[in-house]
Amino acid sequence: MMSQKHNGFIHSARVGRLALSWLLLSFILLLAIGTGACGSRSQQASAATHESESTQPSLFTVPQNQLEHLQIKPVQRVNWAVTIHTTGTVDWDADHTTQAITQVTGPISKILVDTGSIVKEGDPLLYVASPDITNAIAAYRKAKNRMDFETRTLERSRDLLAHRATAQKDLESVEADYNDASTDLQNALQALRIFGITANEIEEAQRQGVAINPQLAVRSPISGMVVQKLVFPGQLIQAGATTCFAITDVSRVWVQGHIYEKDLTSVRVGDPVEETNSALPVIFHGVISYIGAMVDPSTRTTPVRIVTGNPKGLLKKDLFVDAVIHTRTRKDVLAVPTSAVLYDPDNMPFVYVQTDGSQFAQRMVTIGAQQNSEFEVVSGLKEGEKVVTEGSVFLQFANTYQR
Repeated sequence: MMSQKHNGFIHSARVGRLALSWLLLSFILLLAIGTGACGSRSQQASAATHESESTQPSLFTVPQNQLEHLQIKPVQRVNWAVTIHTTGTVDWDADHTTQAITQVTGPISKILVDTGSIVKEGDPLLYVASPDITNAIAAYRKAKNRMDFETRTLERSRDLLAHRATAQKDLESVEADYNDASTDLQNALQALRIFGITANEIEEAQRQGVAINPQLAVRSPISGMVVQKLVFPGQLIQAGATTCFAITDVSRVWVQGHIYEKDLTSVRVGDPVEETNSALPVIFHGVISYIGAMVDPSTRTTPVRIVTGNPKGLLKKDLFVDAVIHTRTRKDVLAVPTSAVLYDPDNMPFVYVQTDGSQFAQRMVTIGAQQNSEFEVVSGLKEGEKVVTEGSVFLQFANTYQR
């Protein structure tokens, strides 16, 4: 009997301990859940607070005694002439560039100029020894001899007719021969002129009984600079086929530029252009002379030609330049002084806006073109808002310190 009571007591004790263990476990679980919920609510509240702070403008206050060091101006709308920035490549002026080509066949006997030589129109560039010129001068001499003979014959026939010593039909026959001789002489003379023979050389060619000089000078068709030399001494050149030199007037060049589709309606022929190159301390001035009739499908740009003055010949073929086209198109834009625009560490532009008295806010902006000392504001500001134009750097330090 005592044994049964003892066993019942032990069983009851075990049940009590088990119930107590379940109670403690339940309490711990409830405590963990409550703590987790509180932590989650705390994190959500912290994130919401951070998000709210990030969307609010960063305001800071400038002491009254420092305000006098700042210049503040309202954002204004101004009327600007549209300027377009582009790049271009220097090319020779094709209207004042030509090739020197000989009109006869033969070997080069002497070259007088080299690349870079400055020549005038009519200056000899080289000499060619050619039978073509010998034949042309011989034909001219024969035509001149016959012309002289027919001239004397015509004078005698007219004198005879005046003294009734010849018939009218005889005079008419002589006149026909005279006209034929005149035609032959003009043809022979024209051939010499095509070869580029000067008046003095033609006069020399008329001298009878003098050996014909087979040397023909290839002369410069224009004044300018020899920019290409394509022959060498002794070379056999072909009439009308061999290019000897390229000559261009370097006082004026073409700049081949391009403009985007959005700027096509603003650019017109005659618009002035300023061109610069970082290696040259000169601003070059040109004029739009041609706007292309097609758009490049790969770059979506249209070619433009800028006729540009080239003082001292500084602009060389294939040199790159920056070009600013001053169009006659105008537009209204919001503008701020360039001194008002600062840049953050990511090189993004911003300004300081006066919100109320001594309070200021940093405002990110998008800037466009620049004219003189002003930037176009594409977005980020409204007309009438007040921005700091002088002392912005001081505000930048003050804003950093207050943070």
